[in-house]
Amino acid sequence: MEVKLISILFFFTIFVAAHPLQYQKLTLNSLPQLQSLSWEPQLSSDNENTLSVQLHHVDLLSPSSFNATPHAMFKLRLQRDAIRAKSLFLLSATAANSTGKDFSSSVISGLSQGSGEYFTRIGIGTPTKYVYLVVDTGSDIVWIQCLPCAKCYSQSDPVFDPSKSSSFSPVTCDSPLCRRLDSSGCNNRNKCLYQVSYGDGSFTVGEYSTETLNFRKTTVSNISFGCGHDNEGLFIGAAGLLGLGKGKLSFPGQAGSRFGQKFSYCLVDRIGSAKPSYIVFGESAITRNTIFTPLLTNPKLDTFYYVELTGISVGGTKVPAVTPELFKLDTEGNGGVIVDSGTSVTRLTRPGYIAVRDAFRLGAKDLKRAPNFSLFDTCYDLSGKTQAKVPTLVLHFAGADVALPAANYMIPVNGEGRYCFGFAGTNGGLSIIGNIQQQGFRVVFDLAGSRLGFAPRGCSY
Repeated sequence: MEVKLISILFFFTIFVAAHPLQYQKLTLNSLPQLQSLSWEPQLSSDNENTLSVQLHHVDLLSPSSFNATPHAMFKLRLQRDAIRAKSLFLLSATAANSTGKDFSSSVISGLSQGSGEYFTRIGIGTPTKYVYLVVDTGSDIVWIQCLPCAKCYSQSDPVFDPSKSSSFSPVTCDSPLCRRLDSSGCNNRNKCLYQVSYGDGSFTVGEYSTETLNFRKTTVSNISFGCGHDNEGLFIGAAGLLGLGKGKLSFPGQAGSRFGQKFSYCLVDRIGSAKPSYIVFGESAITRNTIFTPLLTNPKLDTFYYVELTGISVGGTKVPAVTPELFKLDTEGNGGVIVDSGTSVTRLTRPGYIAVRDAFRLGAKDLKRAPNFSLFDTCYDLSGKTQAKVPTLVLHFAGADVALPAANYMIPVNGEGRYCFGFAGTNGGLSIIGNIQQQGFRVVFDLAGSRLGFAPRGCSY
């Protein structure tokens, strides 16, 4: 494989010599200082079947972040990211090796699904009690911590008390909702039990129930969720999780018909913008400049949003070694590419990553190299500069070419001018498009049309 890559890179070098690479400007910014958490009401809409709420990064809820340097916070983010990616690889591999037809359930006991990187504020119950929930496209289950607590971690708001909500309703053991859970149990009161474990050792256990969710101006009734009485983990102040996965028990899976089975989010550049990120449900999720690629189906795992990545261009030239076969999702559920909100750094299967990295190094040969940092093996010393010229990078999906801004793949890792190529390689078959590469795009999940879209510069609403 190494000889083949060297040969392909040689021909890529010869081609580049005859066809000059395309470049774009990278405006240099330091790692951001954390801003104080502020919250706006639901963004206005004249349509009751559309809602939009803010998203913020989980660092803003972490008590440890208040006195931490941006450099330290970024290192912690990468540590969480490594755990997240490992858990997704494990879940994908376990699903592919499963012989059961119904592995692709929303709640999988003992398996790692990983928590997300962004949170929102949502009301629950009647009367409404507002709490912070992590949002995650890599998970299906909706859950929050509930009283009485056998064990609850610290959260920013009071723990939800279901006994004080008139809209709370437990799910019984013989309910079809309970039977949808891959790993369900039953207590001595005939109440359905659930359990979810995460890759960092976090978990939640409790009663599966239904409740009303309130998004300021929009109320959604009878959402099934886990009322967790035994919870532990690194959810950093949030009360629980709003699963946005592709499975039937996720929030889009349950409420999708009301919102046209469409939602989108926009994750703003955390360095270059003071604006909040947001998520939109309904027809307003799609804008005119959205380009789409078909969603693929993994027969073994229905949670993830799989797409077809056919190639990658660096400097305006397709990297020859990056072929569709590297990212193919086979009939057994192996391989494939997912778009994920909770993973920060894009992971590519190692042969594809090495080819893209080497092509980028060739195009950036005039930049001063710097030592590696964490998982990044291609870093540069850009100290003393305000701008730098870097090769362009385009992700080629089936039917959609997504040109990334320079800030989406050349990222600062300290306050001293060190920047790194923001991709990483993996020895697993699964590749992940992470949220750093998605920033500034409106990412559209059109489940009705079975397609996923990208709208460049789509963060205005």
